[in-house]
Amino acid sequence: MPKVTVRYWAAAKAAAGIAEEPYDAVTLAEALAAVRERHPGELARVLLRCSFLVDGDPVGTRGHETVRLAEGGTVEVLPPFAGG
Repeated sequence: MPKVTVRYWAAAKAAAGIAEEPYDAVTLAEALAAVRERHPGELARVLLRCSFLVDGDPVGTRGHETVRLAEGGTVEVLPPFAGG
């Protein structure tokens, strides 16, 4: 199972209380389920409004279960930014 780094930005970082953390997951859906399990409060709610980059590529409207993760990859969690 690939080990990836999940990086939180802005409101997601504030809700998680950390900037990044490792997860073992095959897909983005699995990684996000693990994030919600570890952080069931505010971060789980923030994730509903976020967009995601996987290894620098926007996920867009693709189903999270179809987005495969690579060993050593990165998932960026990007909440909506004010003014942008």
